[in-house]
Amino acid sequence: MTGGAGYFVHKFINRSLGFLVVGKAVGVLLLGGLCLLVTLPSLKYMLLKEYDVVEGECRIEISAEGRYADATFDMLDKGERFSFTDLPELDAYGKSVPYYCEVTVSKDHLVEIGYKIFDANSRELLETSK
Repeated sequence: MTGGAGYFVHKFINRSLGFLVVGKAVGVLLLGGLCLLVTLPSLKYMLLKEYDVVEGECRIEISAEGRYADATFDMLDKGERFSFTDLPELDAYGKSVPYYCEVTVSKDHLVEIGYKIFDANSRELLETSK
């Protein structure tokens, strides 16, 4: 072993480290693992490519603050909202313009992956994410 782990094991075998230091190191390792478990719940779905497609009537709103802009897809049938930094190039946006959307998300609906926007009446494909 090399690096920090090898140094730690070497010191532990030679009894240079006390029980308190070893306990702290194990505690920090467990705390780090817990943080990963809590903050990255979608990692499993992303690695295994297990996606969900949410489809239905939607409204698209563009919000811009300074140098940052995003498109928010409000799925009217499902009551869910998804945000993308990839802005669709459509003729009109807002609450008065309905579209039919297919949004690809992780199984737990926390990570947005892509979208397809269709005309609400004819179901003609208007835009897809990059």
